[in-house]
Amino acid sequence: MSAVIAAMISAVVGVLGTLFAPLLHQRLTARRRLEEARAEEHRRRYEERRAAYTGMNRASRQFHTLLKDALHRIRDGVYTDEDRGQVEEARRDYRDRYADAQMIVPERVLAASRDVNKVLADIDAVAKRIDRGLARDGETAATALLRLKDVEPRLSEMRRIMREDLGIAD
Repeated sequence: MSAVIAAMISAVVGVLGTLFAPLLHQRLTARRRLEEARAEEHRRRYEERRAAYTGMNRASRQFHTLLKDALHRIRDGVYTDEDRGQVEEARRDYRDRYADAQMIVPERVLAASRDVNKVLADIDAVAKRIDRGLARDGETAATALLRLKDVEPRLSEMRRIMREDLGIAD
């Protein structure tokens, strides 16, 4: 009798194994696909942030460089409409890069970018006033160039925060 029971149990286990094998395979496949989708989403978000950081960093440094060049040219009396256009284009690019990043980067990166922008915007306004002959007391290209140096450590700090967020360690 025990041999019959053992055979019946073996048959039931065999049938159940045959029935449940496809379900188990389907469940494991679904779990693997979900993990792959999560990994792909993580990679996509990382690449999106990296691209935003690269754009913000490049645009802010370009705006800084063109402001510095503009102040030198204003000081030397050789500032042209072409120079004005380049500064305006850099300002718009910087603003657009910041706007693009607002929804995908952490607040601490945006705060660092705002710190950079505050100095750049102030110096840009000074350069425009000097160029138009409307400089306020003490506003000269030379003093604006000195103030523009205040942005350099802020640019470095912004870059450091971005790199840290991407997991890049020195």
